[in-house]
Amino acid sequence: MDTRVTYLETGSQDPFYNLAFEEYVLSSRRLGDYLILWQNDNTVVVGRNQNTEEEIDRAFVEAHGIRVVRRTTGGGAVYHDLGNLNYSFITDAGKTERLAMERFTRPVVNALLGLGLQAEASGRNDILVEGKKVSGTAQRLLNGRILHHGTLLFDADPGMVAGSLRADPEKFRSKSAKSVRSRVGNIRDFLQPDMDLPAFWAYLKTALAGEGFVSGALSPEELEAVEALKRSRYDTWEWNFGRSPAYDMTNKRRWDGGSLEVRASVKEGRITGIAFRGDFLSRRSLEPLAEALRGVPFRREDVAGALEQYPLQDYFGGITEEEILETVFYGQE
Repeated sequence: MDTRVTYLETGSQDPFYNLAFEEYVLSSRRLGDYLILWQNDNTVVVGRNQNTEEEIDRAFVEAHGIRVVRRTTGGGAVYHDLGNLNYSFITDAGKTERLAMERFTRPVVNALLGLGLQAEASGRNDILVEGKKVSGTAQRLLNGRILHHGTLLFDADPGMVAGSLRADPEKFRSKSAKSVRSRVGNIRDFLQPDMDLPAFWAYLKTALAGEGFVSGALSPEELEAVEALKRSRYDTWEWNFGRSPAYDMTNKRRWDGGSLEVRASVKEGRITGIAFRGDFLSRRSLEPLAEALRGVPFRREDVAGALEQYPLQDYFGGITEEEILETVFYGQE
C-alpha cells in the first residue's frame, strides 16, 4: 500500500490563484494523498455560504488594498496576510465516520505540541493555544475525495485582522452563515525559543507529511487549467460578491446637504428593491430612480452608472453623487 504524501506549493501569494490551485488538485488529482502549504497576501476569505458585504468592513478593506475572495468550503470569514500560513489536506474520503474534523486536526495539534505549545482542538473546527484561536478549519467533499484546509496564525497583524472583519451587524438582515469572532493569538508569541515563519514552514512540512513525504508539482497543462479556473471563478465579482445569499441592508449618513438613509434588498448580488429617506431637499419623486436601480448589480461602478443618467440635484438637493455612493456602500463611519 502506497502511504506517500505528495507535497505541493502554489508558488503564489495571490488568493484567487491559490484557491483555484487547491480546487484543481481536489477535482483532478483523483489518487493519492496531498499536502499543500500556501500563503495569501492581504486577503479576506469568506465562506461559501456567507454574505460577503456582511462580513467585511468595506471602507477598511478598500483603504488598505485588501482583496476579497470566496472559497468553496463553509465556515466563517478569515483574514490572511504573510504572517499567516495555510495548509490543505486532500485525500480519499473513506467511510463517513472518518470525516470527523479530528482526523485532520490531530496532526496539526501534534505538530504544535512538538514545538512545546499547549495546543488543543476545540469546538467544531478550531485549534487553540493557551485558550486563543490560532487555526480555523473547513472541509469539502467532492466525488469521494475530501479537502480539509485551515489557517495557522503565526505572526499576523492583529490590527488588520480586527479592522477588515468588523462590519456592523446592525446594517444587515439575512439568513447567511455568520462568522463567530473568537479571541485570536499568534503562534509565534507562544514559542520558546523563537522561530521565524520560514523555519516554521519547513518544520510543518515534515511534521504534517510524515515519513512518506515526496515533493510534487503540477504539469504545465495542469497549471494552465488552474489559470483558467482562476479567471472563470475566483477573479469574478459574481463569485466573490454576487452569489451571496439574499439580504437586506440599511445605511445612514449625514451630509451638509441633509441626512440620507438607504435601505436596499439584494439577491444574487443584484438590487431587488431600494429606498432613500432623509431630510434632504428633493424636488422630484424618488420612485423613478429606485426603479432604475432595480436589477442593477450591487457594485459601486454599476450603481454609479445608473445614477449618472439622472439630474441628482433634483432628487437629493445638496447631496452629491459621491455622497450618495458613500452612503449606499459604507454608511456611517
